[in-house]
Amino acid sequence: MKYLNEETLSLLCLAASHKYHNRPSLSMLTGGVITKSFTYAQMGKRSVQAGLLLKNIGINSGDRVLLLSENNPEWGIFYFGIAHAGAVCVPLLTGFPEEQIAHIARHAGVSAVCLSRSMAEKIDKLPQLPFIYIDTITDSEEITVSVCGNEKQMQLCLPEQNIIFPRRSGNDLAVIIYTSGTSGSSKGVMLSNTNLLSCALAALKFAVMTNHDRLLSVLPLAHSYECTLGFIAPMIAGSQITYIDKPPSPTALLSAVKAVRPTIMATVPLLIEKIYRNGIAPKLKKNKLFKFPLTRPLAIIAAGRKLISVLGGRIRFYGIGGAPLSEEVEKFLRRARFPYAIGYGLTETAPLLAGSKPNRFPVRSTGVPTKGVTIRIANIAANGEGEIQVKGPNIMMGYYNDKEKTDEVFTSDGWFKTGDLGKFKKRMLFIKGRLKALILGPSGENIYPEEIEGLLGTSSLVEDALVYSGDRGELVALVSLTDAAKAAAGAVENMLEELRFWVNKKLAAFSQLSKIEIKYEPFEKTPTMKIKRYLYV
Repeated sequence: MKYLNEETLSLLCLAASHKYHNRPSLSMLTGGVITKSFTYAQMGKRSVQAGLLLKNIGINSGDRVLLLSENNPEWGIFYFGIAHAGAVCVPLLTGFPEEQIAHIARHAGVSAVCLSRSMAEKIDKLPQLPFIYIDTITDSEEITVSVCGNEKQMQLCLPEQNIIFPRRSGNDLAVIIYTSGTSGSSKGVMLSNTNLLSCALAALKFAVMTNHDRLLSVLPLAHSYECTLGFIAPMIAGSQITYIDKPPSPTALLSAVKAVRPTIMATVPLLIEKIYRNGIAPKLKKNKLFKFPLTRPLAIIAAGRKLISVLGGRIRFYGIGGAPLSEEVEKFLRRARFPYAIGYGLTETAPLLAGSKPNRFPVRSTGVPTKGVTIRIANIAANGEGEIQVKGPNIMMGYYNDKEKTDEVFTSDGWFKTGDLGKFKKRMLFIKGRLKALILGPSGENIYPEEIEGLLGTSSLVEDALVYSGDRGELVALVSLTDAAKAAAGAVENMLEELRFWVNKKLAAFSQLSKIEIKYEPFEKTPTMKIKRYLYV
């Protein structure tokens, strides 16, 4: 695409606005009804107005601007507006506590905050900064701005033909994403324009999008997964994106898909796993055709058609990433001919490193490296597994103001160390787990807790599971219970003991569980629904 030659977010926005003009771009679904919608031309105009507003309140090229809001069309408009102003966007997850937001704002040295009204209470510790309430634009194109605690209405300027915004290049810093991962250390990942756009273009080789596609966006836009693959990539293709006004529980999701009827979706595994286990599996197992091996494939294919129907009836690409997908659920999706694809990546890689088109990869694989990305397996063990290390145009510039941690994650010859264990089989990449989560068995065997947790997760008793090594080296599973298990009251401990025996039969002797313990409070999780392991191990 010629207009992406310079690879900047600002140029992408302006070019998409011109090319797709009257096509729908960003919409908001509230209570099952579209309450707000922008064409590409309107989105482009508003983003330029946002950029001019930032310049008018004193934002200069290279300044950092915090973006704190739930998913909505204005988030994308101001994301591009910050780029037009030549500034660096610092998108934050709305789940961050007030103290952490203040810490990040100070660490990044932000000069302004773009936020939704509902986030106002989270920025009380930043009274010296100007606030722009992105969801307060009136019909007369005024917007609420607060400076030193004094709110006022500012007029959005009409874009002129001769507007000159700061010139940026592909190698310039575009965003700083502060992670909230499983290791407990929040770091500012610096991504350039080229990092983001090269990754989005590579993703479009797997998830082929057009200006006739409709996406339902359910993951936080402040997360690199959703921002690059669910926002930037569709903007390149001219697709329509719709946001929902509720957290993406299965109930809220199933209500939204009926209204939107999306052709493309991307979620974390938890959502599709819950839909399968709570809605599809119970009915499938009661199906008479499922009871007999000869007719079982017919029942599974019928269930796959039902799943597509449940998701609006038009899904042709369902991306899954951010955490490992249950083997049981994946095998069902494959046998049911459901159009799913697995992606692998990290925030530091903008994020996609490997993927595939639907069903063109072996079960349990994450597909092949994306275009321009080179993957090597380092420190290979006897079983062919080792640390995944990568090079490519999407690899981060480093951690903001943290040379020490940046140096730690790059090898002396310039490869980024992902911290994940994996191996190649016939060019396909298979992920085994996090290097830090790896447990050494009594004779030095590699034990992957994620695999045991996956087995436990197939039980109707277990909502979430975490496997760790106890004080004497024994393997312990800490589990939170499903509602059905909680209702069983006194019988739960006996059922969990039966579960332990069942799981151990499927495991090598050195990786068998010594006990299962109950966690009565929910696990604390990352935005991609991975347990924050460092809090419990």
